[in-house]
Amino acid sequence: MNQLQALLNDSLIRTKHVENAAIINIKERKVCASTFGFNVPPENALNLISTFYKNLLQVRRGGLCFKEKYYKCVRADEHSIYLQNVYGGLIVVKTKTFILVATYRVGMYPSVCVEAVEKL
Repeated sequence: MNQLQALLNDSLIRTKHVENAAIINIKERKVCASTFGFNVPPENALNLISTFYKNLLQVRRGGLCFKEKYYKCVRADEHSIYLQNVYGGLIVVKTKTFILVATYRVGMYPSVCVEAVEKL
């Protein structure tokens, strides 16, 4: 396990605020770490990168498809996107170098999940 995977596990998964998480390297355009069993397909990683640079307004209006599930946008700005559907939610946070994407299940507190991801 590399340091990024350890960070995801220690800061997000063990706190039970987040179900799954992955870190995407923007420059390399690929996933560089993810929690066990959470596979982010390359096209989804590229779509998330593109969302921040080209499609943010479209996501605000129309939502986002991630891993074959549609999510409605609840909040979006130049650094974070918070989306929900009937199964749970998706939180996406962008830094200068990385994009962190995390999921949570129905019944978890969305605001706590968003806060945990943004702090990380």
